[in-house]
Amino acid sequence: MAMGSTILLIEDDRLIVEPVARVLKAANYTVLMAFDGASGLEMALTQNPDLVVLDIMLPEMDGWEVCKAIRKQSVVPILMLTALTEEIDRILGLELGADDYVAKPFSTRELMARIKALLRRVEFDATRATQGDHIMIGDLKIDLNRRQVVKQGDELALRFKEFELLSLLVTRAGDVVTRAEIFDKVWGTDWLGDMRTLDVHIRWLREKLEDDPGEPRYIQTVRGVGYRFVAGDTK
Repeated sequence: MAMGSTILLIEDDRLIVEPVARVLKAANYTVLMAFDGASGLEMALTQNPDLVVLDIMLPEMDGWEVCKAIRKQSVVPILMLTALTEEIDRILGLELGADDYVAKPFSTRELMARIKALLRRVEFDATRATQGDHIMIGDLKIDLNRRQVVKQGDELALRFKEFELLSLLVTRAGDVVTRAEIFDKVWGTDWLGDMRTLDVHIRWLREKLEDDPGEPRYIQTVRGVGYRFVAGDTK
């Protein structure tokens, strides 16, 4: 999927958009451009890009609003651009559904590495062999092909990376999966972001999967090593 994919750039600064677009086109990507949040949202939902590069400070709608609106209808990978350096701003982007972020100023080489890593994860997910259509664990029903998780009859709304993380842990149920392996399999070996991203995603999964996130039944922490998914009765 990587080469020839369609990238949507939502950024109002043409001094950023134009050189980035040139580099992407030279790498054989199709590039769509929007210079405000409202038109960017419309293109994200109607043009079916393979990845969205989204600035935060935008006219019409800011990047937070655009990201939240996209996530209501699409699991397209979102890479956020931000001049904001506070941890709370990075975490907010992840909570709204962004998959990665790049802080300004950035090099086009760094941006391209992040884009390629995200697209590789999408390609891997699309071609990955699964262990059957459904996995039943406790009160959870996980459909690896359709990317659906149902708990007690209710479908859970999982972000793209949340499902990737859950899939890895579930298909390795009972084993301790190290932090290094999780980053390699879910975020890619060239992940350059905050290493606490994994802990944030584990917390989100527990809030959705567990009856009591403070006393997790399914996702257990193996301190200093990684995480283990405890299957119990698996069908």
